[in-house]
This record gives sequence, structure tokens and C-alpha cells, in this order.
Amino acid sequence: MKVCIGLSGGVDSSVAALLLKRAGYDVFALFMQNWHDTTGTLHGDCEWEEDRFVAEMVARKIGIPFYFVDLSDEYRKRVVDYMFDEYSKGRTPNPDVLCNREIKFDAFLKTARKLGADMVATGHYCRKEVIKDAEGKEIYRIFEGSDPNKDQSYFLCQLTQEQLSVAMFPIGDIVKPEVRRLAKEADLPSAEKKDSQGICFVGKVDLPTFLQQQLKSVTGNVVEVYDAYYEASEAYKWAKDTLQGLLREGEVNMVTSYISEDKGMVTDPGIVNDWDEAKLAALSDEDWKKLSTPLSYGDIKFETETYRSGKKHIKKTRYKEHPWGKIVGEHDGAQFYTIGQRKGLNIGGHKDSIFVIETNVPENIIYVGEGHRHKGLSRSVLRIDPSEIHWIREDLAMQEGEIRRYRVRIRYRQPLQEATLFLRKNGLYIIFDTPQRGITPGQFAVWYASDDEMIGSGVI
Repeated sequence: MKVCIGLSGGVDSSVAALLLKRAGYDVFALFMQNWHDTTGTLHGDCEWEEDRFVAEMVARKIGIPFYFVDLSDEYRKRVVDYMFDEYSKGRTPNPDVLCNREIKFDAFLKTARKLGADMVATGHYCRKEVIKDAEGKEIYRIFEGSDPNKDQSYFLCQLTQEQLSVAMFPIGDIVKPEVRRLAKEADLPSAEKKDSQGICFVGKVDLPTFLQQQLKSVTGNVVEVYDAYYEASEAYKWAKDTLQGLLREGEVNMVTSYISEDKGMVTDPGIVNDWDEAKLAALSDEDWKKLSTPLSYGDIKFETETYRSGKKHIKKTRYKEHPWGKIVGEHDGAQFYTIGQRKGLNIGGHKDSIFVIETNVPENIIYVGEGHRHKGLSRSVLRIDPSEIHWIREDLAMQEGEIRRYRVRIRYRQPLQEATLFLRKNGLYIIFDTPQRGITPGQFAVWYASDDEMIGSGVI
């Protein structure tokens, strides 16, 4: 069997190539260049050239043929243009997920097949298994990687059965320290190379600078939302009352106890909401959609007043105090920020960290809240549009009206969260047992079975 290894110059793909060669496969390496423009990148102008040089040395060391392909046009059209479009709408895309679906297991796969490959291998930390259904048809299953600190299954959440049928993940069942050890033992040139960071094939970037290639900077206000807003908000009261009515018993928990993610661990999960499935089923489609819609803070309006200042009583204008919030700063464009973001706001004078809780791109306003337990950071329900639902296991696709229990993550490296999934005519709804911090439109929600198999995904 002829296998093409996507050799990036990193240690993971290098060891994957080494293991394939040792296993007796007919292996060749293919390095792909996907990006030329260095605008906004933080690691210099020729990073990809260094990666190619290292990858070629690795191939020579292992003793496998080395090829090069430039897929930058495809990458720009199918990944980067999508990124710009999503950010312009105030959504936060995940380019790494798109890169795997559109490039590595599509454009790259087609190139590998032209070179004679039967299978394509990558250095992802995930596992694959094959089973057969009652008719003898092969079904491909994908699982979390054995290393909980490096599991990368999330990035493969949009792959199809056809793509999985030709995919190989040689290091999915070993841990990162063992990968490093194998690389050193084999004296591979990439053994000490640091892991790549940032956007897939672009690298670590200053995101606003990168996005400014197509999105304009426009100064706008940063509005801090006070706790008093939620006490007065009819929408928040409705959501709380509705969620309360969906419980079997007890008091509904509206705010996550989440503090931080550290090596895959989460602090005290807080009060767990015990949802009654019969009550979930009785809720209307309209109420489900309303529950999944995040609060909008456009009803916080500021009025100005004039006053006299200084010895000369110079006439000035200021905003009147508002019980629900305050303008606390300015930003360069709401489209450059994302829900849950803490860094880059440059707002001082607070005891706790400040987080973005809404980005209003049409009005160019960012709304923020103080502290991890700010009410605006937490939500319990999200919706996936019917057109965005993707089943890796097509044979396990839910039917309209069906309710299932899965474990879900809404971002890479987030520990899996217990949740109930309910498929309605107007979308797939995910209601979490504990409120989630920073549910972000444009990101992917991914659901797993109890045995760590990834079942499906969808765009929030």
C-alpha cells in the first residue's frame, strides 16, 4: 500500500512518517505551501521555507521520496476568504477545522492521489477504527487521541466517511513525550522543533493586523454592562424562568463556575442542571430558538448632558450616568473581537478581568463584563442551523424530535461537557448540564459518545 504523509517539518508528522516506514508501507512525503503573505505574522518572512527545509531533511533521514505542492490559491479561496467573511459578520470561524476539511483531506488528497497514494497520513493526535454494519458496509469511526493534552480530534470534526476511508493517524495512540523520544532516538532534524501555533499554515498572527488586509478599522465604543442590567432585563428573566421550568427539581444554575482551563482540567463545575426530557420535548420550536439566542445589549442607550468646568466655566459635554452600564473605552473595530476575549481591550480600573460579552458589528459597539462569573459570559443553550449539522457517523444521524445524551465541546482543548441534544425542525439544540462560558457564533460544537468516539459537529 502506498501512503502519502503530509510532512510539515514538525515533530508529529515526522514521527508519523517514521512509524509508517517502519511498519513496511511504501511511503512518500508531500510538503504543501498554503500561504505567501506575511502581513500580520509574528515569526518573520520565511517561516514556511524553514519548515520545508526541515521536512526535506526528515524525509532524507527516514529514506522516503519528498515532493512539494503549492496550494495557496485553494487555501485563500476556501479558508482565508471564509475567515474574512465570517469576521465581517461578527462571527468567529475556526480556520483549522476548515483547513482539514477543505485542504488536507481534499485539495492535498487529490494531489497525493495523482502521485499514486492509496492513503493519506497526518500527524494528528486522534484514533481511527473500522467496523461493518449488518450489510457488510465499512463504517469509519474517529476517536480522541490517547494523549488527553494533545487530542486533536476537534479539528477533524467536519470530515466525511469518504475522507476518513483514506485517512491514517499513526501517532494517535501514543503520547507527546513518546513522540519526542522516538524523534530523538531516530535523530530526526525535527526532534527539538517547537510545536506550531496560530492559524493553520499561516502561523501565529496579530489577528487585527491580519484581518485589516480586508476589514477596515473603525473606532467605536466599549460599553461595560453592569449586573443591574440583568435584574431589569425581561429577556434574561424569561430565559431564567423558562430554564427553571425545564428542571426535574432544584434551582436553575445560570452562571458557570468555570475559572480556567489548565492542561485539560476544569475547576468546580458548580450546580448541575437536571433537565426533564419530557419538558424539553414539550417546549415549542420558537421557545427553543429564543432560548438559544444570546442577549443583545442594544437597549442600553446613553444620553449626553452639558456642564461647566474649571475656573473659566468652559462648557463641556458628557454622558449621563446609566444604571445598566458605562462607556469605558474605545476599540478599532467590533469585527476584530470575539466573545469571551480578555486580551487586547486595554481597559483599566477594574479589580477583575474584563471580558467581551457581545460584539455588535452593525453598530460597531463592543459590550464587556467584569469577572469570570459575569452573567453575560454564560449560556446554557446553543443552536445549530439544519444546514450546518454534520454527522461523521451518518448511520447515527438523529431524527426530528429525537433526544440524545452526548458529551460536547465548543472549543479546542475544552474538557468534554455533559449535554442533551434535541433535533427540532428549525435546528439542532444543545442544552448543557452546566452553563458554558463564551459560547461563540461561528465556532464548532462537537459531540462525542461515552467511549470518546466523535459522532458529529456543527457551526454555532
